[in-house]
Amino acid sequence: MPNIHTLSLGAYQTNCYIFHGEGSKTCCLVDPGYEPETVLAELARLGLTPEAILLTHGHFDHVGAVRAIAGQTGCPVYLCPEELSMPPMMTAGPLYYTHTYTEGDCLTLAGTHIAVLHTPGHTPGSVCLKVENALFSGDTLFAGSCGRTDLPGGDWDTIRGSLARLAAIEEDLAVFPGHGEATTLAVEKRYNPYMR
Repeated sequence: MPNIHTLSLGAYQTNCYIFHGEGSKTCCLVDPGYEPETVLAELARLGLTPEAILLTHGHFDHVGAVRAIAGQTGCPVYLCPEELSMPPMMTAGPLYYTHTYTEGDCLTLAGTHIAVLHTPGHTPGSVCLKVENALFSGDTLFAGSCGRTDLPGGDWDTIRGSLARLAAIEEDLAVFPGHGEATTLAVEKRYNPYMR
């Protein structure tokens, strides 16, 4: 399990995650949606330097602090290219990114191995990030629920397929969603109606 620190930020209480391998002085940021000064202060407190920003999707509440943090730190920003099809009203303007990733890509960053799972439905380019035995699920999977599909770019049948794919993962992973509390795949398979 990587070391994981959680910040719930902004009006939508979006979870921004900071994770790194044991002993690593660099880290990855997942979905810094708001309050860049809060995120940067937490990085300073932890003594960590961001090696990359990893985006699960491009909604404004998940990307709002990206440009400021990348500007301050110079770190790359990864995004699934399918997100570029979303209307600007959903992303608060043009999405800022420097690199793309998609299904099957593997990254080694901050002393961890990261596998990218393309899990569309909430948005066309939603991804989940498997980092050892942790899963950063964005707004695809929540504790007891799943992401909405009534916004532009959302599709109910597609997210059902993505959730079925997550349900088929045999190992029990700790799940860190874009909003709300952490959970586990085992709990969600048993109790989450959208995982059945």
